[in-house]
Amino acid sequence: MEEEVLKLEQQVCFPIYALSREIIQRYHPFLDTLDITYPQYLVLMVLWEHQKQTVNQLGEKLLLDSGTLTPLLKRLELKGLVLRKRSNIDERVVEISLTEAGSAIESEAGCIPGKLVEALGITGEELAELQYSVNKILNKVKKNKLKQ
Repeated sequence: MEEEVLKLEQQVCFPIYALSREIIQRYHPFLDTLDITYPQYLVLMVLWEHQKQTVNQLGEKLLLDSGTLTPLLKRLELKGLVLRKRSNIDERVVEISLTEAGSAIESEAGCIPGKLVEALGITGEELAELQYSVNKILNKVKKNKLKQ
């Protein structure tokens, strides 16, 4: 019985990991045209929605620590897509906002979700079901983590 639980096909994390890699790989051709990576795309999506965020706010939304976000944000700044500025209220806080160039590529990125669904060869309904299930479990895991 113990041998069965150690088989790869018995692991719930492996298909999630493999699917995540496959989906992110399908993003590459679309993101390459914008000269951004998938993590940079995630940051930009948050900023397109909220305009300005602190590094901590971005980290909370993207489930990333500042050690991961800081170099990512520096690269986006070097590309001219975001501005990093110390807060006037508390200089320990770094605020991130879009530049004109960062705002401008939102319209180009608007077609990416539809192209991704097509590239994956699944229906929008299948993707919505997957998103619902994954978010449901992720929220439970995050809640349990907070309790510990």
